[in-house]
Amino acid sequence: MRNVNDLIEKAIEMRNRGLRAGEIADELNISRETATWLLTRTKKEGKEGAPSAAPKDIFIDWSTIGKSSSRLMLVATCLADMVEEVLNDLDTNVDVVVGIALSGVPMANIVAYQYGVELAVMHPGKHQTELGKHQQVQPTMSENYADVKGKRCVIVDDVITTGSTMEEAIKLIDDLGGETVAIAVMLDKRGAESIGTVPVRSLIKIGRIE
Repeated sequence: MRNVNDLIEKAIEMRNRGLRAGEIADELNISRETATWLLTRTKKEGKEGAPSAAPKDIFIDWSTIGKSSSRLMLVATCLADMVEEVLNDLDTNVDVVVGIALSGVPMANIVAYQYGVELAVMHPGKHQTELGKHQQVQPTMSENYADVKGKRCVIVDDVITTGSTMEEAIKLIDDLGGETVAIAVMLDKRGAESIGTVPVRSLIKIGRIE
């Protein structure tokens, strides 16, 4: 995918397969706002009349890593190494690794395996059934994996775009009686050193020069 029209076609194709805007955003590693913009913009727009302004975002394609189990293992090992730095700095440990569905789960599984701890999986609110425009859909923890009550948690995901998913993950863990001690991601578009009081570590930080 080299241009915006390619992204529009891909977003529409995903919608036709039944994916919701939040899931499309995750698949393309863009914000939900950008995914909605792609779905409501036609190719003709921009050629005829005034085009709608695109959200400020960066498209990331890391499928060359995702399709290879060995590359995914290497990346997850790097994430585990960064988590170790945070744990040492804070003089604490981890009891459970929380993977953000869907893309964060494979790496979270590897990180959890390397630490010899449990794995939990969170489904973000944007993946849940889309209700009315003004209704907030709550995130959930999968019942098929570990619970977080009374446990120190490390959150693992592929990309931080706006940080909203991480914010709701931290809140959910707190509401369930757990404690988030660190966040580890492959790519960070936000570039923040922390979300709230939780340290963020990323392999790559991405910034825009405007």
